[in-house]
Amino acid sequence: MNNSTCIQPSMISSMALPIIYIFLCIVGLVGNSFSQWVFLTKISKKTSTHIYLVHLVTANLLVCSTMPFMSIYFLKGFYWEYQSFQCRVVNFLGTLFMHVSMFVSLLILSWIAISRYATLIKKDSKQENNSCHEKLFYGHLLKKFRQPNFARKLCIYIWGIVLGIISPVILYYSIVEATEGEESLCYNRQMELGAMVSQIAGLIGTTFTGFSFLVVLISYYSFVSHLRKVRTCTSITEKDLTYRSVKRHVLVIQILLIVCFLPYSLFKPIFYVLHQREDCEQLNNLIEAKNVLTCLASARSSTDPIIFLLLDKTFKKTLYHLFSESNSPHIQPHG
Repeated sequence: MNNSTCIQPSMISSMALPIIYIFLCIVGLVGNSFSQWVFLTKISKKTSTHIYLVHLVTANLLVCSTMPFMSIYFLKGFYWEYQSFQCRVVNFLGTLFMHVSMFVSLLILSWIAISRYATLIKKDSKQENNSCHEKLFYGHLLKKFRQPNFARKLCIYIWGIVLGIISPVILYYSIVEATEGEESLCYNRQMELGAMVSQIAGLIGTTFTGFSFLVVLISYYSFVSHLRKVRTCTSITEKDLTYRSVKRHVLVIQILLIVCFLPYSLFKPIFYVLHQREDCEQLNNLIEAKNVLTCLASARSSTDPIIFLLLDKTFKKTLYHLFSESNSPHIQPHG
């Protein structure tokens, strides 16, 4: 089977995805750049949540910076030669930065969920109705996620570990795997599917996604269980706002992972199993689905500034203060 003739981009890949990626790039770069400016310059006292959000915005900006490369690839990839400079650059930069940034953002979302749950536990860690296990769990583990120094070190370790794992795989793919085969066009089966090493790395990345989703799910379940137990033991009228806020934070993160990442992570193993069949129509449909779900997963990076309004009260107040100042009329002196 001739892969160059078998793999044919549809209107979705060649026209819709380039437009969507450019739109997401513009929205994401503007929104995340503004969010980063607010976090770094307008919020003097940074909590652990702010540290996590700063690194999350950094990851978002990297994802958004890869979107023009992805747009050009889908627009021109079927016309470029496989070994051309443009194909190599778009493949290397787009793949490297997008996957590194997506994995980092997934892990940071998990740490934010744990930090929010730790906020709840802190409120009740000294209550008599709490078990020794809960007090020990908060005292030795959860409260670290609320410490800014620990959050800063954890985020740096995340970047180092993810870069250390993914970079060699991408380099191997670009130097070794990409030179194998007899492909003639940049948009081809080898580029879309990868060889054995890159496929194994993709499955490991899917495991990271499942781990992050599981962490958020456990955090939300633990929150609901803890809240139910506290309500049966004591009155929490004065704490309702705190509980409601933490519940909303974790629920928002959970919805993000379900909508954006869960379809992508569930489809990846199916994709690697089904693409083995020598059926051009099925292969093209699988590739189209993979590309659309990858775009959906990366779209979360562009929508995060809206989510920050729900996640962080300080960010919301700072944003409201900035707009109030810009819209306030200036009193002109009478001559």
